Amino acid sequence: MTIVLPTLEITVQPEWIDYNGHTNMAYYVVMFDRATDVLFDALGIGQSYRRDTGYSMYALESHITYARETRLGDRLRISARLIDADTKRIHFFLRMATEEDDNQVATFEMVVLHVAIANPRAAPFPAARQKRIDAMLARHRTLPLPPETGRQVGLRR
Repeated sequence: MTIVLPTLEITVQPEWIDYNGHTNMAYYVVMFDRATDVLFDALGIGQSYRRDTGYSMYALESHITYARETRLGDRLRISARLIDADTKRIHFFLRMATEEDDNQVATFEMVVLHVAIANPRAAPFPAARQKRIDAMLARHRTLPLPPETGRQVGLRR
C-alpha cells in the first residue's frame, strides 16, 4: 500500500537569499511552517479549525537539520509525517527535498500542543479530530522512522 504524505511544493524566493548567496536559515523555518499548515489542514486542525472552534496548535519544541544549501529559484518539496500523538500533542517530522531529484535538503521535527485560545490552556482534541489524527498516525507508523528523528544538538565526540 502506498502512503500519501501531506506535501507542499515551494520555490525559493529572492527575499530569502542571504549575503552568502543561499537561503537564509530563517526562511527554512518559513517554508517548514507553511508545510505544517498543509499537515494541519489534512488533520482538520488548521486555520479554519481555529476560527470555527477557538482551539489551535502551539509549538512546544522543534529541531532542524541542514543537509545542503538551497538557492534562488530552487524548487522544493516538503513532505509531512506523524511520529506520535496523544490526546493533546502531536509529534511530527517534515522532510525538505529538491523537487527535481529528491535530494534531501533539510529536516524539521516538532511537537505541538492543542490549546484553548481563550484561557490559553492545553485541551484534548475533540473526538472527531482525534480519530483523524489516530488514523493518519496508524498509516505513518508503518513507515520506517527517519534517521534524524529524536536527534540532539551537540558536538559528537
